Amino acid sequence: MANGNFIISLDFELHWGAAEKWKIDDKKSYFDSTRMSIPLVLDLFNKYDIHATWATVGFLFAKNRTQLLEFAPKNKPTYTNNQLSYYNLLENNEIGNDEILDPYHFAPSLISLILKTPNQELATHTFAHYYCNERGQTNEQFDADLKAAQLIAKENFNVVLKSLVFPRNQYNNEYLSIAYQNGIEVVRSNPDVWFWKNNFKLIPIARAFDTLFSISKSLTFSNKLESKKNIILLPASRFLRPFSKKEKVVQSMKVRRIKNEMTYAAKNDKCYHLWWHPHNFGYFTNENLEMLEEILKHYQELKSKYGFASKNMLEMKL
Repeated sequence: MANGNFIISLDFELHWGAAEKWKIDDKKSYFDSTRMSIPLVLDLFNKYDIHATWATVGFLFAKNRTQLLEFAPKNKPTYTNNQLSYYNLLENNEIGNDEILDPYHFAPSLISLILKTPNQELATHTFAHYYCNERGQTNEQFDADLKAAQLIAKENFNVVLKSLVFPRNQYNNEYLSIAYQNGIEVVRSNPDVWFWKNNFKLIPIARAFDTLFSISKSLTFSNKLESKKNIILLPASRFLRPFSKKEKVVQSMKVRRIKNEMTYAAKNDKCYHLWWHPHNFGYFTNENLEMLEEILKHYQELKSKYGFASKNMLEMKL
C-alpha cells in the first residue's frame, strides 16, 4: 500500500498577485519583507527535507523591462474589466527597469535560489497572472500566455515548466487541453467541498471558519489522482492562513487543525496539500516562519512514524 504524501505549493507573485488592488508605494516594505522571507523558507525546506512547488508568475522571470516586453505575447487578455490586465503597468511605465531598481516586479535572483535548493520544483502561475474565468479573455489568449511563460523559463533558466496553478484559483476545465499542449502535466485543482463550489457572500467566512473547525468532509485525498485531458489534477487541501494580530487568540487552533489533518493523512495513506503565497509572510514574518517550522517538525515526526512522504506537485505524477 502506498504511504501518505505531504504536498506543498506556493503561489509566487509579489506585486503581480493583485496589482489592480495594491498601490506599490503602499506595499514596498511588505514585499521587501516577503523577499527576505523566501530564502528563510527555502532554508527550512532544506532543513526538514521538504519538496515543494513554486508556481511563479512569468513576469518575475524577466531580467529587465526590455526582455519582459520582448517575451510578452501579442495576443494579450481582453478582460471586460481592463484593470485586471497587468500589461497596463508596462504600458503606463509603472515598473522599473530590472530587479535592482524594482524588486517588486522582477525576481530572477530568487528564482535562481529556488532552483539551487534541493527538491524544489519551478512551476507556472501563468505569464501575466492570467485570470482564466474572467469575462472577455479567450482560449487563444490563454494559449499565448502559457507559450510566453515557457519561452522565458527556457531562455533564462533552461527549465520546462510542467505544473500549473491557476491564478486566484480560477480553475477552468476547458483550459486543461491548452495547458497540456503547452507542456503542463499537473494542475492544482480546488478542494472538493461545498464552500469551494459556490460564490455566495458568506463563502469567505465559511472557509475561514473551516480553518478552526470541520464543517466539511476531510480535505485529505487518495493517492489515486483524477486525470482529465491528459492532465493530473492535484486537489488543494488547506490554505495556510498567515499570522495576524486579530487571529492571535486562535492561532494555535489553526496550526493544530493542520497538524491533525496531516496526521490523519499519514495514518490512512492519504494525501494532504498545503498552499500559500510567499507574500503571506510579508507581515509578522518571524511569527509566520515559527508557525511553518512547527508544521514541518510535525511532518518529520509523521515521516518517521508512518512513512509520510514530502512531494512537490510534479512528483505526484511520477
